[in-house]
Amino acid sequence: MARTIMIIGNGEIDAGLAGTIDAADLVMRFNDCRSVGNGGSKTDIIAVCNTGRPGKKMLEEPGWKDNPAVLAASSIWCVRDPERFNAMRVPLSVSHPELDDFCDDYTAGFAGFADQTDKTFHVISAATHDRLDREIAAFAPPPYVVPSTGLVAIAEVLGAFQRKGDRVFVVGFSHHGWEWHPWDAERQWMESLTRQGKLQKLEFSDRYGDLIKAGNRDGQIRSQNI
Repeated sequence: MARTIMIIGNGEIDAGLAGTIDAADLVMRFNDCRSVGNGGSKTDIIAVCNTGRPGKKMLEEPGWKDNPAVLAASSIWCVRDPERFNAMRVPLSVSHPELDDFCDDYTAGFAGFADQTDKTFHVISAATHDRLDREIAAFAPPPYVVPSTGLVAIAEVLGAFQRKGDRVFVVGFSHHGWEWHPWDAERQWMESLTRQGKLQKLEFSDRYGDLIKAGNRDGQIRSQNI
């Protein structure tokens, strides 16, 4: 059965979309789930940055493990393949010595948390990351370290997770933040997928949320360049 999948970034979201998001079959959020609120509350998958300071902070500070959205999720996805990032350690020590803890791996901690809270657990493969690097290269990004957590998760959904007939919507992606993500190329990559009909940007009022589950697009949920 085809599903409606909502991928909710941590950027600005119109509060009128909360009901529409919560009516989806599956909702993915990121890291500390600060999209909850204007972005609804339903949470099925949390994609986390499982290396470096973000991963360490989530596991060591009690607020993340007690977050209602984290507790409600049925699955944890780690976006960074441990072997791939371990291989980046030496090159980064030369090119970006300030990122000395960037490749520190916390995958085992997230796996343990998933096991303790009866959640499924998934690590996005290096193959997805490598494919994404090749695809965004078409947009001539300046030198960067890695794509953002959100982009890697979107690539995994489109490449390995979605089923035939699924509709994948995104909202809350502002394309700015940490200086070593290729933000402009990421924006262009998402725009390209939107033009191809592989990805849709969510916008409109939550009063049409019930139409999502019915699979009735009827002009209420529409695709738009991001």
